[in-house]
Amino acid sequence: MSLLPRTAEEFSSAEYWERFFKKRGEKSFEWYGDYNKLCGVLHKYIKMQDKVLVVGCGTSELSEQLHDVGYKYLTNIDISETVVSHMNQRNAERRPDLKFQQVDATQMPYQDACYQAALDKGTLDAMASEEGGQLARNMLTEVGRVLSVGGRYVCITLAQESVIRLAVEHFVQLGWAVRLHCLQEETSAEEDGDSFVLPVFILICTKFRQPMPTPILEFCLGEDGTPNRLALAADLLATVRERQAYSVLRKRLRTRTDVDAGASLTLCHAKTGLPRYTLTVQDSPPTAKVPRFNQFAIFIVPQGSETAWLYSSSEGRRQLAASANFRRLVIVAMHRNQEYADMQAVQSELSPMVMDLAPPGMPDNQQVPFLSVGGDLGWREEVSRGVSEHSGEYCVENVRGEDGELYRRLVFLSNAALVQSESRLVSSNSTSSHKKKNKKKTKQPSSTSLSVHSGFLCCAHHEVMVAGLAMLGIGKEKNKDVPVSVLVVGLGGGGLPQFLRDFVPGVSVEVVELDPVVLEVAKEWFHFRPDDQLTVTLGDGLQRIRALEEEGGPLFDAIMFDVDNKDSTVGMSCPPAAFVENSILHKVSSLLTPQGIFILNLVCRDSALRKDVLERVSGVFPAILSRKIDGEVNEVLLCRREGKGKSESVLPSLTQAGRDLQRALRSGVTHSPKIDIAELLKDMKVA
Repeated sequence: MSLLPRTAEEFSSAEYWERFFKKRGEKSFEWYGDYNKLCGVLHKYIKMQDKVLVVGCGTSELSEQLHDVGYKYLTNIDISETVVSHMNQRNAERRPDLKFQQVDATQMPYQDACYQAALDKGTLDAMASEEGGQLARNMLTEVGRVLSVGGRYVCITLAQESVIRLAVEHFVQLGWAVRLHCLQEETSAEEDGDSFVLPVFILICTKFRQPMPTPILEFCLGEDGTPNRLALAADLLATVRERQAYSVLRKRLRTRTDVDAGASLTLCHAKTGLPRYTLTVQDSPPTAKVPRFNQFAIFIVPQGSETAWLYSSSEGRRQLAASANFRRLVIVAMHRNQEYADMQAVQSELSPMVMDLAPPGMPDNQQVPFLSVGGDLGWREEVSRGVSEHSGEYCVENVRGEDGELYRRLVFLSNAALVQSESRLVSSNSTSSHKKKNKKKTKQPSSTSLSVHSGFLCCAHHEVMVAGLAMLGIGKEKNKDVPVSVLVVGLGGGGLPQFLRDFVPGVSVEVVELDPVVLEVAKEWFHFRPDDQLTVTLGDGLQRIRALEEEGGPLFDAIMFDVDNKDSTVGMSCPPAAFVENSILHKVSSLLTPQGIFILNLVCRDSALRKDVLERVSGVFPAILSRKIDGEVNEVLLCRREGKGKSESVLPSLTQAGRDLQRALRSGVTHSPKIDIAELLKDMKVA
């Protein structure tokens, strides 16, 4: 549109506004909403008897509409001579007492404290676009001068970040109270694809006789929203950004569908500001045969299941949407540290806003079904929380899985969608009684009556890593009394090394763990029990490998890397890149016995990076077998120094080796480990 500025700086140019209004002619420019949209807030803060200064009035009809409902003490100023002449002519007969004056808002001729309110509709936005914002600061200083004690600066703004920061910081420094209203947009089934996207805000700054020693910063959603007190100006700016982002998202969702977008937003608790729900939108492909009335549905993810592949991955969500067979499915995950009474309460809480996310063209009066697994919210109990110097805040929680079993999890909250460690829980009385109790919704299990089942490996990649030990010939008659030494880098909850200690005959395990907090968590909450055959070295895994090489051993039959990468910007989340550098791989090779095996848990979403890692590993270990984990990015590499042809010849005998290891695991223990090694090894492939 030719009337819009080509650059942001043009907003603050008097020449631009002269050209703009000459082109615009008789039509009012109502970017910021008309009287009907604004009146609820304006009447709350501006009284009929107030003397009101309208700053930068333009050709807006707002002053005329305010005059018509009873505001008789309006002084309208604008820098444009064209505007002032036009508006005086337009109102000469019908509103002879409504005056318009050509005045520069940065140098006003009025006395101090002569107005009770200053009304600004878009003028601050125009003036703040100048580099440095000096024009806007000068205007705000003048506004503060002409307002009396208790007077209010009422600014209608689009709240671009630089603009709102300038105004908030200016008035906070003066000790004024600052409140910001975000006007809620009306939801319409038929939205104009070209309609304006950003929400309109109204900034209310109140002058005190004595400056406030502590800033008063408040945010209100809608004209009658309860004020939410914020501590810092940065918090207010963040809230504005969130509302603007939501408006853009809402606009996009109401005007088109996109099966690959996977748009997501987080809803926070109104009083605490803490995240309460995360909503992810999943659209069906245009070619999908969706029943006519299956337009839109909400799926509630059971508490504790939000990290499952079906809900946390884009592929899983597409599969879930296809199974539900709705045109659009909104997948709702509930957050930790929040209480949810029941499914009905969750539906009541979400219902007022779900139509904002409806697909284009859906009637407003159409019912939206809420779906779930068995009509249950699931169960989650936080049992511990703390802070690690290396990994940040963490929590330990008990959850009920969709299989009805109970699990204990370690989660680092910097990446709350990822379960760091998981163990199966059983009742202290028996291994199955809790399952019967869980079916009774009236009574949830108590953490004091639960214990960790050390014979159950929850992580599929841990099962494959254990199965890889079959390549050592464990369980064969000739190896019956041969000791096995294993080095594990990365402890987590300790499930993998504890399983090795408890079930692999003749094993000795050394675990290297960087974080002492993780060790304490593993011992207190995951039944990790170090002893003479299961030792822990606290420190950096790379440094430990270097030190072992320099010391000349000892040698290990197996070295396992199961360590995560804290840098989320890299396309490989396990292990950190330094662990697969050539120098480290050669050191690992030198620490293995002649028939030893290097077992690597690799989690790499970047195909080029994965190829590079495989090339480096194969440069040191030519024989590599790979097993991808179903439904996950993980793959486990079993690496030996023998030639590739030798690796291929091993494949046919792996199943029998797996059976031998299975028998060895089951011998001499009171309860069998829950693992089928032969089955796991069937899908091994040469990398």
